[in-house]
Amino acid sequence: MPTFVYMTRCDGCGHCVDICPSDIMHIDPTYRRALNIEPNMCWECYSCVKACPQHAIDCRGYADFAPLGHSVRALREEEKGTIAWKIKFRDGRVKDFLSPITTQPWGEKIPRLAELEVPDKAALDSPLLCHEPEALKIESGLPTISKDKFKQGVYY
Repeated sequence: MPTFVYMTRCDGCGHCVDICPSDIMHIDPTYRRALNIEPNMCWECYSCVKACPQHAIDCRGYADFAPLGHSVRALREEEKGTIAWKIKFRDGRVKDFLSPITTQPWGEKIPRLAELEVPDKAALDSPLLCHEPEALKIESGLPTISKDKFKQGVYY
């Protein structure tokens, strides 16, 4: 589902307009607040949600990660280098997810893949993505789950 803007929280800074890859976030000329002018064309990348310093943009989650009806809030905390996703279900339960983000200052250039060091053969054969351990701030690769911990079969 596309993003939407809480007009009472938006201050019209334009960060969402600058970062939107499909160029559908605009500033209303009358109210000086952001709006999604073409919700059907939203890529659902949530870049605007993550970039908004006023936390004025929300998104709707899909049934695969929020099946009971919910609200989804994203909170970008640059000083901590994280984005916290809070999902509140209809039955009152709350789930929090914490993801690392780039800590580049706003407007500063993020290095392109071509500018990064070429991975060695072991890194290319690894299931990790390019430079993933450094980005996730982990030392020894991704944590794994043994097969005996998985549930077998489908339950209804």
